[in-house]
Amino acid sequence: MTAIVKSDGTVETFDGAKLEASLYRVGAGDHTARRIRQTIQDSLAPGSSTEEIYKRAMTMLKQEARPAAARYSLRRALFEFGPTGHPFEDFVAEIFKTEGWEVEWRKLIPGRCVMHEVDVYAKRGGEYLAAELKYHNDPRFKTDVKVALYVKARFDDIWHCDPTTSGKCPVDHGYLITNTKFTDQAIQYARCSGINLLGWSYPTEGNLYDRIIASGVFPITALMSLRKAEKKLLIDKGIVTINQLRSSRDVLRSIAIPADRIGAIVAESDALASPV
Repeated sequence: MTAIVKSDGTVETFDGAKLEASLYRVGAGDHTARRIRQTIQDSLAPGSSTEEIYKRAMTMLKQEARPAAARYSLRRALFEFGPTGHPFEDFVAEIFKTEGWEVEWRKLIPGRCVMHEVDVYAKRGGEYLAAELKYHNDPRFKTDVKVALYVKARFDDIWHCDPTTSGKCPVDHGYLITNTKFTDQAIQYARCSGINLLGWSYPTEGNLYDRIIASGVFPITALMSLRKAEKKLLIDKGIVTINQLRSSRDVLRSIAIPADRIGAIVAESDALASPV
């Protein structure tokens, strides 16, 4: 019953079964997941951080199952989209597109009182949704109730627009989406007020991680064969997912990556895109 320190400073008991399940979920085989869990569990010192546990698990995963290691690093990979939130907005829009939505980025929508620019606007069939995205570079930062209140006020203005002047009020569902977590108060308020929340681990099913895995839309920042500066160059060119990279391989030559490394990058992209 070893106590460990989470990224937000809180203390919890290390759960080896939870670690093993997370490794298995990203594609590590039964034997690999059990061995990594046992190795970490047997040598874990009281007061160890979740970051230390993650780094040890990643080191062992890289040696045996690099695609699984890339999936295991997804949360950290999203932090490499910074410092602005625009690449994260583009990434989330790609997830919605893969799920069958017609997507517009940063669309102006009339409210009752003022115009609003929503980060992601999507239509599927006769259903419309708008999403406000909050991107954080720090994993310890949670989206709080003040943000939820602000987003609810914006959607209220849209939902109460005058259809005689704007044609219609074109949003059925309002979303607040973040790459980290929500505070308990933000979740409580959203449940009461009717805002949909989507975060790294919220809701329990169908959260951001689940939708990344289900859609197969992975960030290019998860590729371990790309250097940090190369990832930045690709993001600046609008390439934020491995699917975009796989369909535009010439972009790798355009940023002066040699041919032998291009083959390795493409191979890793293909492996990561393969179903678990």
